[in-house]
Order: sequence, then structure tokens, then C-alpha cells
Amino acid sequence: MTPVPAAAGLKNWLLLITLGVIWGASFMGSKFALTGYAPLWVAAFRIAIGAIALTVLAYAMGRRLPEWNGPSGKRIWLHALGMAVFTNAVPFTLLSWGQVYVTSGFAGITMAVVPLLVLPLAHFLVPGDTMGLRKVIGFGIGFVGTIVLIGLDAFQLSGASWEPIARLACVGAACCYAIGAIITRLCPPTSNMGFAAAGLILATLLIVPVALVVEGVPTVAPMKAMLGVAFLGLFTTALATIMLVTVINSAGPSFLSLVNYQVPIWAVIFGVVLLGETLPAQFIYALGLILVGVAISQIKKRARLSI
Repeated sequence: MTPVPAAAGLKNWLLLITLGVIWGASFMGSKFALTGYAPLWVAAFRIAIGAIALTVLAYAMGRRLPEWNGPSGKRIWLHALGMAVFTNAVPFTLLSWGQVYVTSGFAGITMAVVPLLVLPLAHFLVPGDTMGLRKVIGFGIGFVGTIVLIGLDAFQLSGASWEPIARLACVGAACCYAIGAIITRLCPPTSNMGFAAAGLILATLLIVPVALVVEGVPTVAPMKAMLGVAFLGLFTTALATIMLVTVINSAGPSFLSLVNYQVPIWAVIFGVVLLGETLPAQFIYALGLILVGVAISQIKKRARLSI
């Protein structure tokens, strides 16, 4: 594992922005998918489709899955299992169940907590990804910007009996994403595509049995739901997972976690442009706070010149 570079670079910034766009559009894909499938099956289908697509692509490009008996093979598969559990299977399940009882706004705010959770973990576990005061302030401002965008109404209780547990489930999902990012970063060197495919294969083996037990065998869904699941599987899971692993290995988990501040912004933009929703009055203020927070967290202290 190489140390995190001092600067993320243009490539990683472009990947980060693209990830924000893709995950911001995932809300629309989920909306369509849920018209025909139960929540756990939406998660299971998107992971399974992503696993199939990435595995086929990896073999087509000669990358292949990590070799079990190769150098560090067992460790790589152990990290892939960690990514499968903490980045896919468990958080998808917790969020799918939690959002039945909590508002989408509250779920969005808990996802914005991910960067704040990643900071201390990366500081102690990832070489070069230190938690300086500037970074903490920047991430904090970005989090405030997310709350401004979503609104304080997200914290109001709906009265559902399971809501307190559901809120804990959403927070648990955020913790899982933070842990998953660290596990991915600490993996021994291997093909990003092969590692991503391995993680999704293992996640599929974990979540499909859970969906069968909890929700039973799925029925044939309308075309709109199937298209929604296909979009989630191919873009927000398969393509996004490759990009996620690439950014984590290149720029570090703290940098990757900044995508959680972008997702609500893009979700609002897609809602306004494609679904005809009203632009929130606080959007510009929230966008400004988030951009300022990101900028502060990424500014590097200039070295003083000695004479």
C-alpha cells in the first residue's frame, strides 16, 4: 500500500464529481425500482447485476479476479469480504429497512456523517491521511451545509414505533461505509476492477439469502421497475464501485468521503431538472457552505521558504 498523495490530482477530482452525479441520480433509480420490488430485493438485484457486469468486464479486459493462491491472495479476498459486508450488503440492508420508518432527509444527513467518521479512522490507520485542524474544520462546514440543504425538519419524529431503531440503523449504515472505505484502502495491491468484482460477488452471496428469507421470492415487476434496477446495478453499483476503489487507493478514504456532501446537491438538481421539483430556497447557501468546506479541507499548507 502506497501513502496517500499530498494532492488528489485532476483525475481523482473528476472521478469524485462523477461519483457524486451517479449516486445523486440513484434516488430516481430507486424510486422507479421500488414501484415493483421490495426494498431488500432492490438492494440484492443492484448488487447482483453489478457483480455480473464487473466480473464479465474484468475477464474481457484480462484483469480477472484476485487469485486465492497468489501473492497476498487470501488477504486480498479477506479485504474483499470486508468491502462486501461494510460497503454493500450491511449498509444497503440497514438503509433499505431504515428508510421505511425515517424520512429520506434524515437518511441523507446520516450519510453526510460518513466523512466525519472517516477522519479519525484514516488518521490512525492510513499512512499520509492525517486529521489536521484545517481538514476537520472543512469537513464540519460541509456537514453544516448538508443540514442546511436538507433542512432541520429531517430531525422531527414521525411517531412510528420503530423510528428510533430505524434512525440507529441509518447511523449504523454510515459507520459501515466509513469502515468499508478504510478496509478497501488497506488492501494489498491488486487490480481495482478485479477487487471490486470480488467484493460485489461476495456481497451478492450475503444479501440474496437475506432477501429471500425476509421478503420471499420476487414476482415479475413492471418495465419501469426493471429499468430502475438495471440502472442501479450497472451505474450506481458496478461503475461506481470501480471508481470508488480507484479513488480510495489513489487519493485516500478521506478524499473519497467528500462525495457524501455532493450527493444531496445532485439529487436536488436531478429532481428539479428531470422531475419538475421546486428548487429549495436554501440551495445556494447550502451549496456555498459545502464548496467552502471542501475547499478548506483540501487546501495544503504551503511550505515556508528558508533563506
